[in-house]
Amino acid sequence: MSVAGQVADEIQVMGGAFMFSREAAAFAAGTGVEGFMGPYTRGRGGVLGEVDADVVSAAFGFFEPGAVRRAWESVAMPASEAAQGYVEACRRFGMRKLESFDAAERLAGLLERVVVAGDSAGLPLFAGWRALPLGADATGRVEQLIQVLREFRGGAHLLAVRATGLTPQQAVLVKGGPMGDGSKTAANFGWPEPYAEVDADVVRRWEAAEALTDELVAPAFSVLGDVEGKELVELVRAAHAVMFARR
Repeated sequence: MSVAGQVADEIQVMGGAFMFSREAAAFAAGTGVEGFMGPYTRGRGGVLGEVDADVVSAAFGFFEPGAVRRAWESVAMPASEAAQGYVEACRRFGMRKLESFDAAERLAGLLERVVVAGDSAGLPLFAGWRALPLGADATGRVEQLIQVLREFRGGAHLLAVRATGLTPQQAVLVKGGPMGDGSKTAANFGWPEPYAEVDADVVRRWEAAEALTDELVAPAFSVLGDVEGKELVELVRAAHAVMFARR
């Protein structure tokens, strides 16, 4: 398995964890809008600028477009301010959860090289998040860079899903998400029931999309070479263990 494939799950979980954190809740409170979707959509999508919600929906991909529009338009905070507030929540989460992670400086350095090497063509959220300045604290940078790589893989996966003939909704129904199985995640993403059956052909196409995603993101990770690539895997897994340790 490629380096990208070996750290895919950790990057997905670690990069998204701050979105459900006390730091993100504080950001949400500052928007004056209750609930998760509005602040999340404005914060994550704020890197796209003051655009129509259709642009945000196109970049998010896996969410029902109407749900994205309602969320995006529910928050009056300027997009640039929302992006800055959301990335600061991301950094602060990393600083809190990785405080005892001694290899943060080294991991941040390796992650940054992968981020810089990533091809942003067709990946607007990755490009937007990559353009945000990095924080000064190494633990905050680790979380921020992992979130940037989460957008890298997520954007590539959206391209791969479409290339294999799946709809975004079908991909959600197969994969699910951190808050539940496919049906629950589809509902959380705004897709109305009833949902089509996930048959063997849909699963096969999704597996092909996963393999294609790995192919699309692997070149960025190859900038490290074999030795540093192995080190990256070890450090990402170690950081994951620290982040989610019971204490």
